[in-house]
Amino acid sequence: MYEAYFGLRGKPFQLNPDPSFFYGSRGHRRAMAYLEYGLHQNEGFIVVTGEVGAGKTLLVRSLLEKLDPGKIVAANLVSTQIDADDILRLVAASFGIPSKHLSKSDLLLAIEAFLVSTTASGKRALLIVDEAQNLTQRAVEELRMLSNFQLEDHALLQSFLVGQPEFRSIMQSPEMVQLRQRVIASYHLGPLDVAETQAYVEHRLGCVGWKGNPAFEAEALKGIFDHSQGIPRRINALCDRIMLAAFLSDKHQISAELVEQVATEMSEEQVVPAARQTEAAVPGQLHSGGDLLRLLADPEASRTLAGLGAGYDTTRFEDRLALLERTLSTTLNALSQLIGAAEQRIDGEGKEVASK
Repeated sequence: MYEAYFGLRGKPFQLNPDPSFFYGSRGHRRAMAYLEYGLHQNEGFIVVTGEVGAGKTLLVRSLLEKLDPGKIVAANLVSTQIDADDILRLVAASFGIPSKHLSKSDLLLAIEAFLVSTTASGKRALLIVDEAQNLTQRAVEELRMLSNFQLEDHALLQSFLVGQPEFRSIMQSPEMVQLRQRVIASYHLGPLDVAETQAYVEHRLGCVGWKGNPAFEAEALKGIFDHSQGIPRRINALCDRIMLAAFLSDKHQISAELVEQVATEMSEEQVVPAARQTEAAVPGQLHSGGDLLRLLADPEASRTLAGLGAGYDTTRFEDRLALLERTLSTTLNALSQLIGAAEQRIDGEGKEVASK
């Protein structure tokens, strides 16, 4: 949307974790070092925790990008509210092991046979469980039991458990004492500091060809840190909206005022107005517009609205919307042409096969 306006190759602050955007902050480098250390140990559990949006999933995906598939067979399992009855089948599915209609004992034998075969072929099996805080204690215990599989003196499976801070509390419960004894390293991924937040923003922009347009004022970057608290996902969400606001306002300089304005808008979007709460509580109630009439009758409110209207450049805003519409139209036309070309190629291949 705003990428072409600022001369960028792509969207710099997408929320979907993409290893090509990985930023090695001090904390992320340390967490990656723990994961790589665990790989060298080839046994036990590595536990990494962090706040929501701290970059745990991106960390895992970046690690998977580095792995040599000729040496390590990795399975990435994203857990929901999984109990012991389901965790083994999910592990089997993650490794591509057929498990339909198998009893628990047969399922354990199938998993063990796969792990033995993998080790015998000179490879190692790695299980990565993301969102581990959703696992029940019984499910975690099943994972611990899988770590008992051995071939001679070599462990057949190594596991990384990645989750939110509450997983640390689960780990400290008396029932988890045997699992804690298998943990060879544990690390908590914290937020970025002010300097890292600035470097993170510039890194993400640099990944898509940023050449200083738009320019970020120092106070603007400080404001981004203040409102995001250094959590990467919050930084992405805030910066994406800031870039959009700059595009719509025809600005090439990101000021502290713009950051504050966008942050306020995003904060207000999370608040449910009292009037809507009342309407939700009384189904079928009609909104008469009386609040709007009372607002217009208030002299102070009227002056405020008039001031806002006077400072609003409708022509510039309409120009930006027109550009946006043209961009969307061009994109849709390109997609239509691609679909048409694909359909023609399929038809041509079908006729060629029919003629043979």
